[in-house]
Amino acid sequence: MGTIIPLTPVEPRARKPAWVKVRAPGSANYLRLKGLMRDLRLHTVCEEARCPNIGECWHHGTATFMILGDICTRACGYCAVQTGRPDALDAAEPDNVARAIEALGLAYVVITSVDRDDLPDGGASVFGETVRRVRFRQPACRIEVLIPDFKGDEAALKTVLDAGPDVLNHNIETVPRLYRKARTGGRYSRSLELLSRAHHDAPGIPTKSGLMVGLGEEWDEIVQTIADLGRVGCAILTIGQYLRPSPAHLPMSRYYHPAEFAELGRLARQMGFGHVESGPLVRSSYHAHAQADAYQAQSRRPTE
Repeated sequence: MGTIIPLTPVEPRARKPAWVKVRAPGSANYLRLKGLMRDLRLHTVCEEARCPNIGECWHHGTATFMILGDICTRACGYCAVQTGRPDALDAAEPDNVARAIEALGLAYVVITSVDRDDLPDGGASVFGETVRRVRFRQPACRIEVLIPDFKGDEAALKTVLDAGPDVLNHNIETVPRLYRKARTGGRYSRSLELLSRAHHDAPGIPTKSGLMVGLGEEWDEIVQTIADLGRVGCAILTIGQYLRPSPAHLPMSRYYHPAEFAELGRLARQMGFGHVESGPLVRSSYHAHAQADAYQAQSRRPTE
């Protein structure tokens, strides 16, 4: 597991390499989905986190719904979501999310949230109710939840698992050495413990996690983090490039070359992950339905 030499090292001050450039959004489907979100007073992580794939995903009628409002109680150094004192919960939010999913006829959705450390259960009960409302309005829809760490609250995690999502996702985000400056309020060991507990308590629900590179981590640290995720039973892994949202956020150390992402993907598959998505523009929710399908297909293959 030695250090790999980047094939094309690109400093962040240089012009963006071709592999991280995307077309500006504006298709008819994109505008339709955006209008629906505003009509139902809904938030998406696609917008709040300034995801580079928003044009592609919304053009195809898929989105990651963000519940519990749009103001986060934490201030992670890489994240574009607004931080501060959140507003009161919107009691209609779970059903509004379900109504939007029903109106769009979606077959696969991702439901995520801001951190709500101000709430006794971190918002777990709202996750559970949203899953149930989606099941009621769109029974065939598969649901992936991308949850915060709930400050390690076991009962909160159980609340989400009991609602029966199809995939439980919690992003590790970065290597342990960078947690203090990158993940305010987060703990590497706590995130691993959440994934481990979910895998143990609900083995029929595959767990998933995401890792971003470009914050100053070393290659061996990335490989060790992947190994740690594999050790706690994580089934699906995404690896993508950190892109600095603004000058106020953590600086980017460099762009990783597509060949490096391919090598990380190869190493992760070698470690036994059911499915790995690794590339410059990969985000945790990017092609989420295809990731789940690929994992299910892989898990059904007979072992040699």
